[in-house]
Amino acid sequence: MDPRKPCIAVYPGTFDPLTMGHRSLVRRALKVFDRVIVAVAEQTPKQPLFSLDERVGMIREVFANESRVSAEPFGGLLVDYVRSTGACVILRGMRAVSDFDYEFQMALMNRRLDKDIESVFLMTDFKWLYISSTIIKELARAGGNYEGLVPEPVMRRLVERFGPPNGKRR
Repeated sequence: MDPRKPCIAVYPGTFDPLTMGHRSLVRRALKVFDRVIVAVAEQTPKQPLFSLDERVGMIREVFANESRVSAEPFGGLLVDYVRSTGACVILRGMRAVSDFDYEFQMALMNRRLDKDIESVFLMTDFKWLYISSTIIKELARAGGNYEGLVPEPVMRRLVERFGPPNGKRR
């Protein structure tokens, strides 16, 4: 009998910055998958607040005590990257029905490019349905309170860039 091959999930995104919703999704994914690779996209149509190295570094810091989570930068086609890691799954989070159309199209295209790589969708924990990296950045720029919406390493970087939350500037 062959031992079961570990199932690795790749969770791709820009993670600019990582939110509590992202963190929650990774932790929940560890209940299903043997390992999760948080794959930070080099290319993004958005103007990132944090550099690729900063984003990867923050994710590594957030999951420093979890040996089954790693963070890596990736470029090019996602399916090529997933194949190179030996992963069997692309993990995606969904907050609302509005996410479905885009994610469904991407899953179908990825399936066309490599039929052996599955896409698995996890619903975001209800506590984090309303947050996104974009909302966090806008909130931080405007001096709003983003405490509790991002992990501590991200909080520190946002405070360095924008000052403390609640509109209190240094």
